[in-house]
Amino acid sequence: MQIDLRTVSITPLRQTYNHVAERLGADKPASRYIEGTMDVQATHNFHYRPTWDPEHELFDPRRTRLVMKDWYALKDPRQLYYGTYTQARARMQEVAEADFEFVESRGLAERFDDDARRTALAFYVPLRHVAWGANMNGAYQCAYGYGTAITQPCLYAGMDQLGIAQYLTRLGLLLGNQGDLEAGKQAWMQAPAWQGLRRVVEDTWVLKDWFELFVAQNVALDGILFGLAYKEVDQAISGKAGPTVSMLTRFQAEWAQDAAKWVDAVIKTAAAESAENKALLSGWYAHWRGRVQEALAPVAELALGADGAAALDRAVAAVDARMHKAGLAIGA
Repeated sequence: MQIDLRTVSITPLRQTYNHVAERLGADKPASRYIEGTMDVQATHNFHYRPTWDPEHELFDPRRTRLVMKDWYALKDPRQLYYGTYTQARARMQEVAEADFEFVESRGLAERFDDDARRTALAFYVPLRHVAWGANMNGAYQCAYGYGTAITQPCLYAGMDQLGIAQYLTRLGLLLGNQGDLEAGKQAWMQAPAWQGLRRVVEDTWVLKDWFELFVAQNVALDGILFGLAYKEVDQAISGKAGPTVSMLTRFQAEWAQDAAKWVDAVIKTAAAESAENKALLSGWYAHWRGRVQEALAPVAELALGADGAAALDRAVAAVDARMHKAGLAIGA
């Protein structure tokens, strides 16, 4: 028997989907991110309007005052779609799990400085409620936003916040016990130092404009809070008691840096669209920046004492610098 093997070159009839080719200007190969993101948003054949909001279609760009000619201009520079998102978070989670295992196996939690332990538990455990609120806000942005380029990463950010809430819970259990989780909940519900931040979080839940919510949550609250919690407070505790808390909050610190790339790109593109967008975004940021800063003042003092005000100012200044670079008008 004789078998002849030969190679046949097959030329594909097309390189990508027609709607993607129209955006690329030619029928050429596109990335998985582009194919899984561009023009996925439903735009036609809505057979009814929501009974709870009859003024809008099921998916309607008018649910925000921000106006974009093309909502797909708000692309994610990280190019995350579900596949790359899960791979990226799996790598971060592997590192976080290794850190928790190291702290536990080496007995670092048991030998942790008592004053630093009390500070960490009093400050970080109530923040899991903030993260849970952020999870709800990410889901709202995805549900009522417009264009997969922006709604997709909003959902990812919301799910990340749920993971952050879980890591903060594990921190509480590792440095303390179940009673410390309950104490954190009671502090969130009743302690005067936390009520300003609690009010900010709960006020974001009733925002109707999803892009204002994006500014309030992803820019102002996340930006300032994460700078305070996972830089300023972390450095203060590490300086006194070593890097145990830094290891237990590594996921949050790395996540904030990763998310900032996307958030800043969205703000920059939206602000550059028109003078009206820039003015609107600048006003939203000024409002929520002020509210978040005021709400975090007693929380910063709780963690850092007399040094809290200066630490909070540095966290605010860092976000101001980011937003100025993104094109917003930053007031005095």
